[in-house]
Amino acid sequence: MEWEPVIGLEIHVQLLTRSKIFSGASTAYGAPPNTQACAIDLGMPGTLPVLNEAAVRLAVKFGLAVEAEIARRSVFARKNYFYPDLPKGYQISQYELPVVGKGHLTIHLDGREKRIGITRAHLEEDAGKSLHEDFHGLTGIDLNRAGTPLLEIVSEPDLRSPEEAVAYMKKLHQLVVWLGISDGNMQEGSFRCDANVSVRPKGETKFGTRTEIKNVNSFRFVERAIQFEIERQIQVLESGGTVVQETRLYDAERDETRPMRTKEEAFDYRYFPDPDLLPLVIGEDFIEQVRRELPELPEARYHRFIEQYGLKPYDAEVLTATRPLSDYFEAVVREAACDPKLCANWVMVELSGALNRAGLEIDRSPVSAERLAGLLRRIADGTISGKIAKQVFELMWDSGKDADTLIEEKGLKQITDAGAIEKIIDEILEANPKQVAQYRAGKEKLFGFFVGQVMKATQGKANPQQVNALLKEKLQGGG
Repeated sequence: MEWEPVIGLEIHVQLLTRSKIFSGASTAYGAPPNTQACAIDLGMPGTLPVLNEAAVRLAVKFGLAVEAEIARRSVFARKNYFYPDLPKGYQISQYELPVVGKGHLTIHLDGREKRIGITRAHLEEDAGKSLHEDFHGLTGIDLNRAGTPLLEIVSEPDLRSPEEAVAYMKKLHQLVVWLGISDGNMQEGSFRCDANVSVRPKGETKFGTRTEIKNVNSFRFVERAIQFEIERQIQVLESGGTVVQETRLYDAERDETRPMRTKEEAFDYRYFPDPDLLPLVIGEDFIEQVRRELPELPEARYHRFIEQYGLKPYDAEVLTATRPLSDYFEAVVREAACDPKLCANWVMVELSGALNRAGLEIDRSPVSAERLAGLLRRIADGTISGKIAKQVFELMWDSGKDADTLIEEKGLKQITDAGAIEKIIDEILEANPKQVAQYRAGKEKLFGFFVGQVMKATQGKANPQQVNALLKEKLQGGG
């Protein structure tokens, strides 16, 4: 039997606010345990939560970016469960009336586009953190994260493979960082994923029993966890068993999922409106103000790069992976005023390679967009060859000097004098009569040998196009 996976993701995005969602306590990462949990976060008697407007603004910004419905009236609810890192015994979240309703996101995979539905995105507070590895036989509780603002983004069950799930997750990560609503740091827990997975016979429209894989915080682990779970469920069904609805954890060392607890339903949490928080009412003016703050979105820029600059879809996707990279590329194109494809290649290959080797982000590049553009202008006008340009780029990276200064200092200008190149070619042909005879007898691979000899004699400064043209003329003409 052929099986079809059905996957939906719940992504928890930590919002980029300085204080928590219902208190003034700091959200800064890395503080000593339990130093950033105030009385409100701990649910002390007599305390009242006050909603952080900045968190609402960021949630609305996300909703507008995915063309979602923004609820003019939404409600906070108490989600009741008991766990050591949940000090109040309930989590303030949203249930029946979330702030962001139905929207969508487009993913690109294997040369095709697919629209993935977003069911909802709701505001909630994070819980604390249980520390199992720091104490022998004991568990420590750090409540610094308690009350940290989260936006939980729930997809429709539109994903049909682990690869699609990762593409969607990466697209969502790209968007929230691009918008500036989250730093997206997965190691620090700012972007976490729960994956709901089920399988059904191909052609079936009814969903199978799903399991939920909790708290996976890397793209690679999400793909592997979902793949394992698909294979496990198929094996269970094909051996005559039934899939149990449950929550599972992914063990990266063993590359497997294992049961954590029976999957809860909404009624298990006994949701009810939080009596300490008024309904959240958002006015049209507020929504329009946030809409005006939206930058050009990555999907729009991706299509514009293809149309405006004639880039291939792959190149456009790479160059819109992050907003700083995208802005850098456009600055290079604007300043260089030459072929955008040349600019794209240099940003994607030479610059990105150098940044990776140095472990630097693009905003810390020693070669600015303006200086890279200056180098590309010299390739375009024939002052230097592409090969010499790579040497100049390395010198620019190390010295901080611009291309024109280095070309002048190092005497790297390309030789474009046809008479001078012709003279060198004559000397090389005269010195290698055996190879000339072999080439004229049909051994055409020797052409590369002659090009190499000319470039060696000119220390790589001869214009390659001129060298090729003159060599062909000399060798074929017999003179």
